[in-house]
Amino acid sequence: MGHDTQPAVASDAAAQYLRLSTARGVGPISFNRLLARFGSIEGILQAGRSELESVDRIGPRVAAEIVRARTSSEHERELELAAAHGVRILCREDAAFPYGLRHIPDPPICLYLRGTLDPVDAIAVGIVGSRRCTHYGREQARRFGYGLAERGATIVSGLARGIDAAAHWGAIQAKGRTLAVLANGLADIYPPEHKELADRIADGHGAVLTELPMETSPDRGNFIPRNRIIAGLSLGVLVVEAAQRSGALATARQTIDYNREVFAIPGRIDSAFSTGPNDLIRTQQAKLVCTIKDVFDELGEVGATLAGEAAAPTPPAPLTKMTPEEQQLYNALDGEPRSVERLCDRTGLATERVMATLMTLQLKHLVRQLPGQVFVRAMREGS
Repeated sequence: MGHDTQPAVASDAAAQYLRLSTARGVGPISFNRLLARFGSIEGILQAGRSELESVDRIGPRVAAEIVRARTSSEHERELELAAAHGVRILCREDAAFPYGLRHIPDPPICLYLRGTLDPVDAIAVGIVGSRRCTHYGREQARRFGYGLAERGATIVSGLARGIDAAAHWGAIQAKGRTLAVLANGLADIYPPEHKELADRIADGHGAVLTELPMETSPDRGNFIPRNRIIAGLSLGVLVVEAAQRSGALATARQTIDYNREVFAIPGRIDSAFSTGPNDLIRTQQAKLVCTIKDVFDELGEVGATLAGEAAAPTPPAPLTKMTPEEQQLYNALDGEPRSVERLCDRTGLATERVMATLMTLQLKHLVRQLPGQVFVRAMREGS
């Protein structure tokens, strides 16, 4: 069964990544160290035990696990479970692997997903907050989820009770896109009462996804790693309501570490539910937002385009209508397809700025994305 279903579930590369991920002790950071040392997934799987042990923080136990994984059939069981639940498994070598996750220090080794990913999901805003929330918080999450999705932003959240669910439903009601990142495997939905919501997301509104094996149960230890995926998928993250110590604030801190925007909706000063966002605003770690426009204003040209303030997306006339950053990136596309990494090298711009600017140029029909995550100038009228 595994052999027959594998091509539909995972590419050959993803199957090999999955094989290595079954080695206990190999996580995203140690995987990156191995990849830097051996250059490819094949190189890691073919390395001798002593070579593996020579990698920083890969000791005898983990090296033995990698050797074991070479001949283990454990990953075939995962492929079969994924196929049975309509789940695809991606790795960073797959073109569909999300843009934002390629450029964080600790991307998932494998990404399980049910539903679809789309290039437009690179223009994403995370919305996070407390599971136990006020009516005000729930309404604001739905309002911002609706308003941002209506303008073309993909809403990213965690499918949890409270703020997360309201944000997802807002995006669905706007007929927009939303991504739900789970802290458990996709064999089950948690919380169980959100199964209908997960089904709605996967059936035409985006994807439900996780980095965890299919039958992984929800566990407190999975939530902080999950939160980095929400941050990594997003150009910015909006905190609606959160207590002083909460997963939402952990997501905000991770977003700051990734050099992306953090927004917060202010709340009552006497409410425990508002201490988190209010402190983010007070310490200038987050931008205070009251309207959808406030979010767009902080997203630069991407936000202006989504807000309808930029030039209409028609074939371009004079190139002087581009911002200096757009012009710089456009000039770096000199007729040959270029990857994000190559464009970073040629422009000196940070990865997140290149990604955001590419999205703006695509919305303006100045740039096209080709298969393989490379970009070229769009054909102009008269050329």
